[in-house]
Amino acid sequence: MSVTPCGFTRTPDQGLARLRWSGAGWATDGQPPETAEPPPASAPPPPPTPAPASTPPASTRTQPPDIAALRPLRGLEVDWPAGPVPLDDVVRLAAAGVPLTAAHAPAWVPAGLAALLTDRSWLAHEPDGTVRCLADLRREEHSVRLRRLVHRPANPPSVSVVMATKRPELVPGALAQIARQRGAEVEVLLGLHGVPYESVRQAVEDLQLPVAWKEVPAEVPFGTVLNEAAALAGGHYLAKWDDDDWYGPDHLADLVMALTYSGADVTGTSGEFFYLEPLRATIRRSAFASGAAYRSEVWSDHVAGGTILVSREDFHRIGGFPAQPRAVDRDFLKAASEVGASIYRTHGLGYVLRRGLSGAHTWQLPLAHFLKVATSQWRGFRPSLLMEDADARVEAA
Repeated sequence: MSVTPCGFTRTPDQGLARLRWSGAGWATDGQPPETAEPPPASAPPPPPTPAPASTPPASTRTQPPDIAALRPLRGLEVDWPAGPVPLDDVVRLAAAGVPLTAAHAPAWVPAGLAALLTDRSWLAHEPDGTVRCLADLRREEHSVRLRRLVHRPANPPSVSVVMATKRPELVPGALAQIARQRGAEVEVLLGLHGVPYESVRQAVEDLQLPVAWKEVPAEVPFGTVLNEAAALAGGHYLAKWDDDDWYGPDHLADLVMALTYSGADVTGTSGEFFYLEPLRATIRRSAFASGAAYRSEVWSDHVAGGTILVSREDFHRIGGFPAQPRAVDRDFLKAASEVGASIYRTHGLGYVLRRGLSGAHTWQLPLAHFLKVATSQWRGFRPSLLMEDADARVEAA
């Protein structure tokens, strides 16, 4: 599938348009059907609508909808023809993350696609003219679900999750989130940073996943601890995991999906949702808090450090994590760029960073900074719906 969500527009400036079957292909409002080779005026009437397995001849087929031209739209409302027709272009639009909706779906539409098209809950909120309003968030969640329908690999990829920790009290919650991952075969690699294995033994034994660990003295740099754990990896991919953040159940599968459809060497999410623990508040960071640093579905030199995913081969080509106590993620990404590795940033809707007092984090910024750059604020733990069972997650933490 060559069509990808790259270039997805998070805040559209146009409303819904319609997607219709023209008799020779799918076309949208403002994009009239244009055949590759227009038939002569004396041509006989077109044949009856073909079945899904049948495709119009090349001489009469319309050009597929121009995805770049559709990016400013809020979405497309599908008007179904009377009988079965090819759905290739509809699937192509789903792969591009173009939000699609329909009041109903005929029986000949595949069940998974039909269920998503007819779930119109994302339309319940109207855009209010602000950047990243709630309507835009619900729209993007719908887009991500459509992308997953097309781009998810048939065979679950093998992923080695690498987590370094010096806080044994956070390990049970972190492992429980890893256990909820779906769409991937997962093993867990723990770097116990000045932490004895006995302090996490019960959490490890309760986990129904393969686990390996390495005890590393507290004075060893954080980056070295990560590398010691990564050396135990057997998966095709390595994924960095932070012990104090929250991850949705499709986090790993979405990262592998993005790495696959983009063709990148390294991927990760945008860091946009933050839970400010002392304030008991969730904020969503503006895409323009630092230029356009937090846009998603773009090529970039930066992703959220707790979401880095890379193949094991490319991890070693890059040189692993730098052997330093801080800025490990930033300098890993810098090293990746220096060796010519491409970096792609996907959506950040399945990830929430926890911010306590600044001294508790290797990435130190005051809470006031996050309030200043927020485009949305909510009381309590209020992540994207793609996180699922969010209340249970924060209570467990």
